[in-house]
Amino acid sequence: MRVFLAATSSLPRDKRDEVKKSKYILESFYSLEPWQLPYIKGAQDFLLDSGAFTFMATKKNAKINWGEYIEQYGEFVRKHDIKNFFELDIDPIVGYEKVLEYRAMLERIANRQCIPVWHKSRGLEEYRKMCQEYSYVSIGGIVTRELKKQHFNMFPAMIQYAHENNARIHALGFTQTTLLHKYHFDTVDSSSWTYGQRYTHACIFDGQNIIWKSFIQPGKRCRDLDKFNLFNFNEWLKFQQYADLRL
Repeated sequence: MRVFLAATSSLPRDKRDEVKKSKYILESFYSLEPWQLPYIKGAQDFLLDSGAFTFMATKKNAKINWGEYIEQYGEFVRKHDIKNFFELDIDPIVGYEKVLEYRAMLERIANRQCIPVWHKSRGLEEYRKMCQEYSYVSIGGIVTRELKKQHFNMFPAMIQYAHENNARIHALGFTQTTLLHKYHFDTVDSSSWTYGQRYTHACIFDGQNIIWKSFIQPGKRCRDLDKFNLFNFNEWLKFQQYADLRL
């Protein structure tokens, strides 16, 4: 299993070369910074997220020109020869029919297939169709809890169906390392290593899983968040290497 590390811009400014240690990187088109380009091109594998929800959050109540955004996204993919990139899965905002229009537009501009993102609201028949038509599919709604733990029992059958149709399958934001031993996705991604600066918890790789430990006394603050982030990033690198060989 390939574990893609996301949000590498959270690394300390003077430690950006640490990105090179990650074999698999996922970044967002909206928040991608110029300094990251050489690193993502040097990675063994790279996934590009549309960044649509982040972009939308910055606009608040302003009217969004999605056509213009898709054009910029697709041109970036084509210019930089990005092999794997996700569609704009903004079903709750524009409806699935419009998402399909945007998907076709994006693929036309990029001149290649994107990775469609299945959501529970689309139904399983649509998932089957995706697996038949695409060589790489993904499952969304895990981070937003659209898919709750009681829905996870669908994963084995969904993974099997994708593989029966020669499609790889990605779980977006699926960071529960204990469950990755149970659900054998081809690829997953995580930005959990950045949580240390938010919650002052350290990620510890125990040989099989990431566990969380707090080394900060109640009421105290971490004095060096950059050091905290760097430590957590390297612990997730250990898990990435483990997952490569064992999951």
